[in-house]
Amino acid sequence: MKRLYLVRHAKSSWANHLLSDFERPLSNRGKRDAPKIGEVLKSKKVEPDLIISSTAKRALSTAKIILNILDYPNENITESSKVYEATTQNLLNVINDIDDKNGSAMLFGHNPGFTVLANLLGDKYIDNMPTCAVAEFELNVNSWKDVQSDSGKLVGYEYPKKYIQ
Repeated sequence: MKRLYLVRHAKSSWANHLLSDFERPLSNRGKRDAPKIGEVLKSKKVEPDLIISSTAKRALSTAKIILNILDYPNENITESSKVYEATTQNLLNVINDIDDKNGSAMLFGHNPGFTVLANLLGDKYIDNMPTCAVAEFELNVNSWKDVQSDSGKLVGYEYPKKYIQ
C-alpha cells in the first residue's frame, strides 16, 4: 500500500500583470492559507517520505510553507518541471517514476490537472480542488509503477475554507 497527497498551490497573486504565469507569487490569502493547511496536516501527523513540487513559484512557495510546519527540510524537495501545466498522463508518469523505497509521497501542483488526477485515482468525486486543497489517497499498490486509474481510495480531503472563513 502506498499513500499519495495531492496539494494544489495556495492562492496566487495577479497584482503584477507583467509577471508570467510561472512567476506569480502567493497572494496574501495564499500566505494565510498555506500555514493553516500545514497545521492541519501536522495535527494529522502527516510525514511524507518524498516531496515533489512543480517548479512554478507559487507551488514551491506553498510547499516550503507547509513543509516548514511539518519540519521537512526544504533542501529535500524534489523540484519537477513535469508537474507544471501537466496533463493527467504526465502526472501519472511522475508518480509511476517514484522510487518504491518511498511509502508516501506529496505532490505540489496545479489545476486542472490535480482535480482530474484526483478523480482518476480515487473512489469519490471532487468537483474542483480549490487553492491549497489536499487530497489524500491510500493506493492499493505495492509499487508506484502500478498506480493507474481507480488505484486508490480518497481517505482525506482538506481545504482552507473548512477552517478559515
